[in-house]
Amino acid sequence: MDIRPILSTLRRHKTAASLIVLEVALTCAIVCNALFLVSQRIEKISQPSGLAEKELVVVRVSGIGKQTDAMARTREDIASLRAIPGVTSVTRASQLPFRTSSSNSGISLTPEQEKPTIHSTMYNVNENALSTLGLNLVAGRDFQPGEFVDREAAMKEFPSTKAISGIFSQAAANRLFPGQSAVGKTVYIGNQPVHVVGIVDYLATPTGWDDNTDMSLLLPMRTDFTEGPYLLRTDPQRRQEVLAAALAALERNDPNRLVREKLTYEEQRDSYFKNDRAMVGLLITVCVALLVVTALGIVGLASFWVQQRSKQIGIRRALGATRGQILRYFQTENFLLATVGIVLGMLAAYAINLALMNTYELPRMPLVYLPVGAVLLWLLGQVAVFGPARRAAAVPPAVATRGS
Repeated sequence: MDIRPILSTLRRHKTAASLIVLEVALTCAIVCNALFLVSQRIEKISQPSGLAEKELVVVRVSGIGKQTDAMARTREDIASLRAIPGVTSVTRASQLPFRTSSSNSGISLTPEQEKPTIHSTMYNVNENALSTLGLNLVAGRDFQPGEFVDREAAMKEFPSTKAISGIFSQAAANRLFPGQSAVGKTVYIGNQPVHVVGIVDYLATPTGWDDNTDMSLLLPMRTDFTEGPYLLRTDPQRRQEVLAAALAALERNDPNRLVREKLTYEEQRDSYFKNDRAMVGLLITVCVALLVVTALGIVGLASFWVQQRSKQIGIRRALGATRGQILRYFQTENFLLATVGIVLGMLAAYAINLALMNTYELPRMPLVYLPVGAVLLWLLGQVAVFGPARRAAAVPPAVATRGS
C-alpha cells in the first residue's frame, strides 16, 4: 500500500496524531519498565528457601523476666515436641530464611586476611537440623553429636584456637574454593577456625535478594528457647493438628511463657512476601489501566477521523476502493502512529530504567522487554482501530454525492 496519502492526511491532523504518538510513547515507556519490575518481584517471590516448606511448623515462645534455666527448659520442650504424634523430627535454629533481620559474618581463608572472602549468614542450629529442615546434603557429612556445644558457653571462649565444625551452602563453598571441594578445608570467622564438614545444596539467607542470597553457614551451636523458634517437621496434612499439640505441650512445660509465633512455614513465607505480591498487583493494574486508556484514545481518534472523512472515504469507494483497502488504510495509519510512539517510548523506557538504577539501585532492564512492549502496543493498536476501520469500510459510495 502507498503510504504517501496516509502521511499527507496525518500532516493535516498534526495535533491529534501527536497526541496519539505521545500516549503510545508514554504507555510503552511505563509498561516496559513495569513488566520488568513485575518479573523481578515474581522472581523474588518464587525464590527457594532450600527447606521442606510444606512440612514445617514454626513455634516461638519467650519467657517473662530473666531465664535462669532456659537451656534445661529447651531440652524438655524438644523432648515433649518429639513425642507429639505425627512429628518426625524437631530442631531449633537461631534464624530462618524469609525474615526481616539476619545475623551475618565475614568468612576468610586465613586469619590475617583484611577483607573477608564472602559475607555469610550464620545459622546456629541444634541437633537434627538437616533432617528437620529438609536440607539436601550434597557433600561431606552431617554434624556428629559430639560437635554440638551450647552457644552461650561457646561465646565465652570465642575466638578459640579449637576449630568448630561448619556446613556451608553450595554457593558459599564455591565462592570460597572455586573449582575444588570445600569439605575438609578450614576457613575463619575472624580468628576462629571453622572446619568444613559438609555442603548442602541450597539454603537461602533470611533477607537476601542479591548475589549473596544463598551464602549460608550452619554451625552446631545449641540455642535456648529465647533465641529462636522451634521447628517441627510433619506430614503436610497434619500441620494444624501438630501446631495445636505443640502449643499445648509447651504450655504444660511452662505456662508462664508468651507465644510469639505459631504458624506453618508456608504462612511465614506468605507474610514475608506480602508487600511484593501487593506491588505485583499494583503494577499489573497500572499496566492494564494504561493499555485501556491508550486503546480508548485510539478508538476515539479513529472514530472521529472516520466521521470527519466520511465523504473522502465515499469518494474512494466510488473510485473503486474495496472495503478491504479502506480497512487496511486505517490499520496502516494506526501502525505508523504506533511505530513512532513505540520508538519514542523505547528511548523513554531506557531513560526511566537508568534513573531507577541510579536512584533505587535496580538492575539494568534486559533489552528483551522493549520488543515485548512494542509487540503488545502494535497488537493493541490494531485491535483498537479495527472497529472504527470496519465502520469506515462500510461507508457507501453514495456518500460522495451528498452535498456539503
